[in-house]
Amino acid sequence: MTTLLPDATAPVPVLLQQLPVQLPVSVDVLVVLGVVAVALVLFVLQPVSIDTTAIALMVALILLGPWTGVSPEEGVSGFSNPATLTVLAMFILSEGVRQTGVIQILTRKMEAFAGDSESRQLLATVGLSGPSAGFVNNTPIVAVLIPAVTNLARKTGTSPSKLLIPLSFASMLGGTLTVIGTSTNLLASDIWAQVGGPGAEPFSLFEFTQLGVVVLAVGIVYLLTVGRYLTPARIPAEGSATDQFGMADYLTDVVVHEDSDLVDSRVHEVRRDDLDLDVFQIVRDGRTIVRGLSTERIRAGDILSVRANQETLEQVLEDEHLVLLPELLEAAADEDEPLPEGFVPEHHAWNRSLATLDAEIEQAAAAESSVEGSDSEEPSGEGDDGDGDPGEEGDDEEKAKPDEPETSLSEVVLLPGPWSNRRDGVAGFEREYDATVLAVRRGNEVIRQRLRDVSLQAGDVLLVQTSEDVLDRLRADTNVAVSGDGRWEEFDKRRIPIALGIVAGVVGLAALEYLPIMVSALTGVVAMLFSGILRPADAYDAVDWDVIFLLAGVIPLGIAFESSGTADLIATGIVAGSAILSPIAMLATFYLGTAIITEMVSNNASVVLMLPIAVEAAGQLGVNPFAFALAVTFAASTPLLSPVGYQTNLMVYGPGGYKFTDFARVGAPLQLILTVVTTVGIEYFWGL
Repeated sequence: MTTLLPDATAPVPVLLQQLPVQLPVSVDVLVVLGVVAVALVLFVLQPVSIDTTAIALMVALILLGPWTGVSPEEGVSGFSNPATLTVLAMFILSEGVRQTGVIQILTRKMEAFAGDSESRQLLATVGLSGPSAGFVNNTPIVAVLIPAVTNLARKTGTSPSKLLIPLSFASMLGGTLTVIGTSTNLLASDIWAQVGGPGAEPFSLFEFTQLGVVVLAVGIVYLLTVGRYLTPARIPAEGSATDQFGMADYLTDVVVHEDSDLVDSRVHEVRRDDLDLDVFQIVRDGRTIVRGLSTERIRAGDILSVRANQETLEQVLEDEHLVLLPELLEAAADEDEPLPEGFVPEHHAWNRSLATLDAEIEQAAAAESSVEGSDSEEPSGEGDDGDGDPGEEGDDEEKAKPDEPETSLSEVVLLPGPWSNRRDGVAGFEREYDATVLAVRRGNEVIRQRLRDVSLQAGDVLLVQTSEDVLDRLRADTNVAVSGDGRWEEFDKRRIPIALGIVAGVVGLAALEYLPIMVSALTGVVAMLFSGILRPADAYDAVDWDVIFLLAGVIPLGIAFESSGTADLIATGIVAGSAILSPIAMLATFYLGTAIITEMVSNNASVVLMLPIAVEAAGQLGVNPFAFALAVTFAASTPLLSPVGYQTNLMVYGPGGYKFTDFARVGAPLQLILTVVTTVGIEYFWGL
C-alpha cells in the first residue's frame, strides 16, 4: 500500500490542510483560540505588564496572519483607531481641567458641605466623583480626591476606609453616563460599528445616558445605605501616620559614640545587606539633615533617626557603639550623672556646659517628638544639609551650607503608571525623589522590614520622610498622590472659564453630531495647547500610555475573532447550551459573565472578547444585537469585585488599607443589583 505524504516544500497552511485527520473546527479558529488562551493567562498572571501583553498579542496576530486573518496594516490599525485617539485626547483634556484647579475648588466646597457628619461626607464624595466622571476621565478625579477625602476623614475622626471604596465605585458608575466616560465605552463603540451589521454606527455621545443615570442613581443609593454598613473601617479614624503604619516599635533615635564603627562612614554604607537598618534623618548640633542624606558622613555625637526592628536595634546598639537617645536624655537630666566618658570628641557640643547641653537636648527632643508624633512638619535649625563632597575623607570642619528645609512624614500613593515596570523598587524611589521610605502599605499589609528588596506596585502607599521642596515635586507628579495632604498646588483660576469652555465645546460639537467625537476631542486638545492652559510636555505626561498601548494591542483581536469565525463558533455554543433561557436571561448572563471576566483581564480586553460574541449570539437568537452590545459595555465599565478589576479600585486599595475581599464584600451585592437594573433598563429603553 502506498502512503501519501504531505509535500514538505508546501507552505505551512497547505501542510495543515493536507493532514489526514479531519479537525472538528477549522485550523483558523484553533489558532485564534490558542492565541487568546495564552493572552488570557498572561493577562491574569501578569508576569509582564498588561500593555506589554497587548503588544505581544498584536505581533502574534500579525505573524499568524494566514490563520488569524490579520494583515500587518490591520494589526497596527489600533494606533490610528478613533477609540485610541479619542481616549488619548480625553486624557489631555482632563489634565487641562485639573490644572485650572476647578476640581480642587469643588473639593473644598465638598469639605465645607460634609462637615463632621459621615453621612454627608459619603454623600459629598459620591456626589462629586460620580457625575463628573461622565465628562472627565475618572482616574485624575480619583487621584485628586484621595488626598482630599483622606484629609477630610482625619480632620473629622472618620476612617478613610469608609469613603474610599465608595469614591472608586461612584467614579466607575459615573463613567456610564456618556460614551467618553471611559475608554471601555469608546472601544465598545468602535467594535459595535465593525460587528453590528449593516447600518451600525459608533455610539453617539449621549447614546445610553438615560440608562447611565439610572445605574448611577441606584449605585449611589446603595452606597449610602447598604454599602455604607458593608464597607469596613480598616484605617483607624484617629492617630498619626506612624500609628496607622504601626511604626511605633520601628522608629527611634540613637546617638553615635566616639568609638563607633559608623563614625566617618556615609549613611548609605550603613544599609548593609545583613543589617536591616535605615537612617532617615540626622540631628547635628540642633540642625536637621535630610537633603543628600545618603552621602552624608556620620560624626560622633550625631543623633540618628532610624527605622529598625527590635532585634536589629539591639544588634547595632551592641556592635556599633550607639546609645538610645531617650536613655542619654534621662542621664543628662540628672546633673549628678555626667555623660559617659569619651562618648564624643572634646570639641563637640555634648561636652559643653550643662546649660548649653540642656538647650541642645531640648532641640533634639523636639525633633524626635516631631518624627514620632505625627506627619506634621518638624522643627529645623539653620545650616547643614549634608551635601559634602563625596571625594573628601574625614572632614571635621564646619562648612557654610544652605538652610535645611523643614521635613515631615507624608503618605505617597503610587497611581497606575510606571511602577509595575520598574525593577529598582524602593531604592529607586528614594534616589529619584531624595526621600527616605519608612514603610509600604499594600492593601491591609504593612511592609516595614527589608524595604530595599520590595518592588513597588500601583496602589502602594509609602510612608516617607522628606523635605517640603520634595513634597512640592511629588504633588506636581501625575504618577503619585500625596495622601492626607491638606495643601494644594497653586493654580491660575483665571483659566477656569477657558478650560471649561473648551470641554463644553468638545461635548457640544459631539452631541450635536457636528463633528465626530474623535475630531471634536482632538480640536479641544489643540485649543488647550494654543490657549496656554497646557504645555506640550504637560500633554505628553497626562496620557496614560499603558492604556493607549493596551487599546492598540487588543483591537486587532476583534478583527481576528470576526474574520476567523471564532466569535460565531463560540456564540453558537453558548446559544445551544442555554436553549432554555429567555432572551432577557441571556442578556443578564452576558452582563454578569462579562463582569466576571473583567475581574481577571482588563476591561478593554474583555470588551474585545465578549462584544463580538454577544452580537453573534443575539443574531442567532433573533433579538436586538444593540441591547447585547450595551450589556457587555456596561458590565466591562463597572467591575466591582476586586481591587485589580479597575484602576480606580487599585488606587484606593492601599490608602484604604483594604483586604482583597473587601471589594467583593461591598461590590458583590451591588453587582447583582446592577445585573437586574441594567438588563431591565436595556429592555425598557431599547427593547429586545
